Amino acid sequence: MGDVEKDKKSFVQECAQCPAVGKGGKHKTGPDLHGLFGQNTGQAPGFSYLDATKNKGIAWGEETPMENLENPKKHIPGTKLIFACIRKTGEKRVDSIASKKP
Repeated sequence: MGDVEKDKKSFVQECAQCPAVGKGGKHKTGPDLHGLFGQNTGQAPGFSYLDATKNKGIAWGEETPMENLENPKKHIPGTKLIFACIRKTGEKRVDSIASKKP
């Protein structure tokens, strides 16, 4: 799934101002995404989530980031995420998620 090298460019261009990535990354407007896969929604320690996100009750897996980036307010009604950095489906969104997998 996706190309990790392309991920770097896509992520910097489209998303880097919001979430951090990398072990020990500091939260920005969005939470640090390091270790995202396998975590439940709204569980990054130290990030302030709305109850809607904390209570969604799903684990981030292969498809959940794609669904969330396509339409965050539909995926998690009541979320703080108001701008989906990569709305269009396809290679660019897949590449942006590629290196976030374990």
